[in-house]
Amino acid sequence: MTVRVGVIGAGIMGSDHAAIADGRVSGATVTAVADLDVERAADVAGRLRNARVAESPFELIAAEDVDAIVVASADASHAEFTLAAIAAGKPVLCEKPLAPDVGSCDAIVDADDRARERLGRGLVSVGFMRRFDPAYVSLKHAIVEESIGRTVLLNCESRGVTSGPGTTSEGAITGSTIHELDIVPWLLDSPVVEARWDAPVSAVEGLVDPQVVTLRTESGALAVVETYLNARYGYDIRCEAVGTTGTAAIHTTDDGRVTITGELHRAESYGADWRRRFAEAYRIEVQAWVDSLRDERPSPLADARAGRAATVLAQAVIDSMHERRTVEVPR
Repeated sequence: MTVRVGVIGAGIMGSDHAAIADGRVSGATVTAVADLDVERAADVAGRLRNARVAESPFELIAAEDVDAIVVASADASHAEFTLAAIAAGKPVLCEKPLAPDVGSCDAIVDADDRARERLGRGLVSVGFMRRFDPAYVSLKHAIVEESIGRTVLLNCESRGVTSGPGTTSEGAITGSTIHELDIVPWLLDSPVVEARWDAPVSAVEGLVDPQVVTLRTESGALAVVETYLNARYGYDIRCEAVGTTGTAAIHTTDDGRVTITGELHRAESYGADWRRRFAEAYRIEVQAWVDSLRDERPSPLADARAGRAATVLAQAVIDSMHERRTVEVPR
């Protein structure tokens, strides 16, 4: 069985997902691409083996030659297209965030729950690819196996070269920090119950950057998350777990290796964006999704409820930003 994939969105994320699904994983082919910019969709489709340009995202979702959908369009459109895919009974891999607002996430979770009742499995997967990154998987193993004792603190740093046009302080949280808002509870296997936002004096007009978020989990561990979109020097992702008997850390390198305290490794270069650092994570993620579709089993990716949880936490962080206080995270 070959899974015929339709891709909505022909920007950087959409074109990368299309290339992965059409040429870097087994068992899949991209048959249709849709974008508001028809020329951009045609450019992406023209680089694939046998893809056409769909008349619209909704035509793509309904098409008989599309079995499953990747939603990689603008964040604000994720809910509309994901709900349409559920209504069509087709599995959907939605890039993060599932939706930028909690109400839209609630609608998706409700629709996916009804699909699960009919089909025995949900239709929604969310693209939190760090769960498939070999470095983060190794770090989780070190935490679970207590190689560093009981983990009591995570230090997470996410730095980019420059922010995109029109990026807001709130958008930095829902579009970038949200990766950490998913990975922290995943690494620690404990939900976040409190969030607090803070920031130094900002050097970017119209955008508070960098931002620092402190999270407390139900288990009592803390995570300190730095998001710095305009760090200039390169794309640099780090995560250090501090335990009662040692530390384990991810430092940015081409292979994203994990180093244990005492085993020094220095990164000599940084990419311009996420594509080099997380290329393998995206490939593993899409392959896992395709394999689950071919085997007709539940997707191992983050589900709709995990996507909602990240957006709920993002809203708590934004509330803390506006109210300048620690915010309790609702369930």
